Amino acid sequence: MQAKKWTVQIFISEDDGDDRTLARAVLYARGSQWHESVGLARRNPHDRPVPEIGDELAAGRALMDLADKLIGDAADDVAQLGGPAQAR
Repeated sequence: MQAKKWTVQIFISEDDGDDRTLARAVLYARGSQWHESVGLARRNPHDRPVPEIGDELAAGRALMDLADKLIGDAADDVAQLGGPAQAR
C-alpha cells in the first residue's frame, strides 16, 4: 500500500486587544494547496483575556470547516461515479 501525505498548516493571528482571533487552516495535498478554511473566535468583553482559548476555538472552527469541505468533495465524487440508479 502506498502512503500518502497530506499536511495541514494552521496560521493564527490575534488583534491587539486579544478580542478576536483568526485561524486559517490550509490543506496541502496532491502536490499543492487544496483547501483553505477560516475560523474566528471573539472574546466576551466581560471575560479576562486568555489567548490560548481564542486560539483553540478559532483553530477548531477552521478545522471543522475544512472537514466539511473534504466530506463535500467525497460526496461529489461519489455522486459523479454513481451513475444512474438501478431498479431492484
